[in-house]
Amino acid sequence: MEYTVQKLGNLAGISTRTLRYYDEIGLLKPARKSSSGYRIYGQQEVDKLQQILFYRELGLDLEQIKNIVNSPGFNGSQALEEHREKLLAKRLQLDLLINNVEKTISAAEGKSIMADKEKFQGFKQQLVEDNEKQYGDEIRGKYGDDLVDRSNAKMLNMSEEKYQEFIHMEQQVLDQLAEALRTGDPSSEAAQQTADLHRRWLGFTWPTYSKDTHMGLAEMYVADERFAAYYDKVKPGAAQFLRDAIEVYTAQE
Repeated sequence: MEYTVQKLGNLAGISTRTLRYYDEIGLLKPARKSSSGYRIYGQQEVDKLQQILFYRELGLDLEQIKNIVNSPGFNGSQALEEHREKLLAKRLQLDLLINNVEKTISAAEGKSIMADKEKFQGFKQQLVEDNEKQYGDEIRGKYGDDLVDRSNAKMLNMSEEKYQEFIHMEQQVLDQLAEALRTGDPSSEAAQQTADLHRRWLGFTWPTYSKDTHMGLAEMYVADERFAAYYDKVKPGAAQFLRDAIEVYTAQE
């Protein structure tokens, strides 16, 4: 069956403007154009659009999606299996959050008692899953499954008080890094205080600490653009500065 832009947009629940934009950027080209110049989409384009919308729901940007679905090695069936696994994980996350809300309502109404640990079920799980999604392969490849699994377990078993302290210290690291950057010197007192604060922040989730591991992670901050982007939001060059500060910090006796 073939579809015009209007019909395909209605079928998929997206605007004709979106489909035209997908054509313009090379994400989804029509199968052909009619003699009147109208875009015509066939079954292959319908299936491809389905994949595009799946990836959109999973949070990928259009450039990432374009690179995936237009790759010569793209396997639609395999992609669907991956979508299924990710959606099941997402459903589990939503179930945890819904359960959390229901327990909170019940506790607020005096019908039950909610332990502090229960109040953060779902949130910590999401943080672990986000980290695995973004950095899992690199971290596991560098440090091994055992260390990462123990780190994740430490996060999931964190108390309410510790979790709040962990989140607060994460912001402290960024704020302190911004202050240290003003010195322009990774060996300055402010920079070394930042490196020490960063070590203490890592201690919330790392099972054990070593200078080599700390330095190895700092190297990843510079080598991997995703890590760099997290710190460079403070100021361009912040990831490099933090790496240099940690290098000085870990070199000390």
